[in-house]
Amino acid sequence: MKYNPVTEEILVELKEIVGGKNVLTDRDKIEAYSHDETPKEKYAKMPEVVVKPSSTAEVQSIVKLANRELIPVTPRGAGSGLSGGAIPDYGGIVLSVENMDKVIEYDFDNMMMVLQGGVITNNVQEDLAEEGLFFAGYPMSLESCFIGGNIAENAGGGKAVKYGVTGRYVMGMEVVLPTGEVMRLGGKRVKDVTGYDLKRLLIGSEGTLGIVTEATIKLLPKPTKEVALLVLFEDAETAIATVPKIMTETGIIPTGIEFMDRRSVQASCEYLNEHLPYQNCGAMLLIEVDGAEEEQVENDYFKIGEVCEKNGAQEVYVADNHTTRERVWDVRRNIAEAFMVISPEQSLEDIVVPIASIPDLIPELDRLSEKYDIQIPCYGHAGDGNLHATLVKNPEHSMEKWYQIEDECLKEMYEVTYRLGGTISGEHGIGSKRKKYFPEAVSAVELELMKKIKKIFDPNNIMNPGKIFDLE
Repeated sequence: MKYNPVTEEILVELKEIVGGKNVLTDRDKIEAYSHDETPKEKYAKMPEVVVKPSSTAEVQSIVKLANRELIPVTPRGAGSGLSGGAIPDYGGIVLSVENMDKVIEYDFDNMMMVLQGGVITNNVQEDLAEEGLFFAGYPMSLESCFIGGNIAENAGGGKAVKYGVTGRYVMGMEVVLPTGEVMRLGGKRVKDVTGYDLKRLLIGSEGTLGIVTEATIKLLPKPTKEVALLVLFEDAETAIATVPKIMTETGIIPTGIEFMDRRSVQASCEYLNEHLPYQNCGAMLLIEVDGAEEEQVENDYFKIGEVCEKNGAQEVYVADNHTTRERVWDVRRNIAEAFMVISPEQSLEDIVVPIASIPDLIPELDRLSEKYDIQIPCYGHAGDGNLHATLVKNPEHSMEKWYQIEDECLKEMYEVTYRLGGTISGEHGIGSKRKKYFPEAVSAVELELMKKIKKIFDPNNIMNPGKIFDLE
């Protein structure tokens, strides 16, 4: 597809729509919008202009202009993604929703709230805490990510085992389509099977089918008691093999079950100067349970601890207050940062397999680590089979050799994942980072149908082009 440049005349129109201060062209100011959390040396692309609307009407006007002039538009939330989804691969306009940060309505009678796409997810949680409510679909990056980005990626996180991912809680939305039309989907209805569920199609579409400017999200009562168990195991295989038993042998669905292998635990603890007794363990599980009654929560974590001990746990530590829970969760949250200190060149992956297949995956990752002479720490959401196996560059390798190893190792990792009934992304998305591997992850019929849907929504292919798959 051949796109047109952003001319001075186009800039004048954009400034008329959103005001001059919300149209950025200075290279130093727009550089931050050229990348997300993927390695910018490899993936970054500069936009021609960054535009920051404040309303659905302004977004509509920008998109109509872009569609008329054949200028690509890249929707952007907080830029906290890990797939290259917010990178302007074809330049053009980056449409940032950062000014769309208003809560439109709190409807506690219906246990819903309506908000713009640029609201920071953590701010929602803080506001709701006073009301004894929470938004259960939030991801691990809740302190920085935006609701709109969560919806675009159908983001998940550490509580997805019990509560599911973002999409479960999106009841309605207002969307600006690539043609500039505005469409309202869903609402405050808990049940609705009236026609095709286009809302579900847009959730997780990575900004390729439209821009979510407003969302209605479902709220839940906030649990009054939360307890985390940090469970140490001799090796990763024993830890992972215990994961399905936690649920099948107790009948309890934990809030989350996080897995950390030896490399991950050691790197994070050293990074945090944390003195948990990790030296003699080969892996850890971080298991969280919550509920409304303290007695029930205590009963649940006691049963889970018994199952862990019966299946080879070395130690079970109970974190039953905010301070101790934050301490053990910090180890999990800081793994990625810890490995950035070891080597800034890495490929943070997002593979997902059926839970029962996780024990078969770990030895394969060890094999690939040895074969390619790199570290592949593995951690993530073991309770739903979503593991972040991260390829970390060997400092002795050249960048040329690293890129070759990265590509060859990822192909093998994905082949193993497919063989185990899994796929290449559980929560981060395809974006541009995994695009070349995507055709192997889906059938030819499925891929062709996706392309047809994209063309119907976006006949001029202006909306986040170059993501997930190529049309041309």
